[in-house]
Amino acid sequence: MPRRSRLNEVLLVAGGLLAPLAALAGSGSSATGIYTCVDTQGRRHTSDRPILECLDREQRVLNRDGSTRQLIGPSMTAEERAAAEARERQRQAERTQQLEAGRRDRMLLTRYPAEPDHQKARETALSVVRDSIRNSEQRITELARERQPLLSESEFYRGKPLPPKLRQALEFNDVATEAHKSLIENQQAELERINALFDRELLRLRPLWAGAKPGAAGAEAATAAQVRK
Repeated sequence: MPRRSRLNEVLLVAGGLLAPLAALAGSGSSATGIYTCVDTQGRRHTSDRPILECLDREQRVLNRDGSTRQLIGPSMTAEERAAAEARERQRQAERTQQLEAGRRDRMLLTRYPAEPDHQKARETALSVVRDSIRNSEQRITELARERQPLLSESEFYRGKPLPPKLRQALEFNDVATEAHKSLIENQQAELERINALFDRELLRLRPLWAGAKPGAAGAEAATAAQVRK
C-alpha cells in the first residue's frame, strides 16, 4: 500500500476515535453553561443552573465567552404564569407594606420616645378643641343675652311687621346661635376622633417602647396608628 494511502487511513481511524470524545466534552460544557434572565420585577438573574425566578419566562444559556448557546422557553402554562405573577405581586405588596410599617413605627418612636410624651401630646391636642368649645358656649350665652332686649322691643310690634333693622338683628342672632351650636357638635366629634387616634397609637407604641422591632407587628397595626403629618 502506498505511503500516502496508509497515512490517510491512520487519520481516518484517529478521527473516528476522537469524535465521541469531542461530543462528550461538548456535553460536559453544556452542563456548566451560564443561565441568565430578567424576572417580572425587571431584575436580572445569573446562575449556573435554571433560575427559579424565571420559570415563567425565557432563559438564555450562555457560553463561557458570553455568546448564546441556547434559549429555554417558559416552563409554565399561561394560567400557571398568571398565578405566579399574582403571587409575586402579592409578595411585593406585602414587602412594601412591611417597609411602610417600619417607617411609621420609627416616626412614632421619634415623636413619642416614652408614654408621658404621648400623653402630653394628647392633652395638648384635646385642649385646643376644648377651648374652641368653651368659646362657642360663651358666645351662645352672649347671644342669648343680646336677644332679650330685641324680643322686648318686638313686643311693641305684636301683630305688625317688624322694622327691618329689628328683624335683621333677630335673624342674625338666630343664625349666629345655630352656627355656634353646629360648631360645638363638630368639635365634640373632633374630641372623639383625637382620642381614638391616640388610643390606636398607644396600642402600637407600647410594644415598641417595650423593645419590639419597628414594623414587627405588620402593616395593618402600623396603618391603624396613622402618624399625623
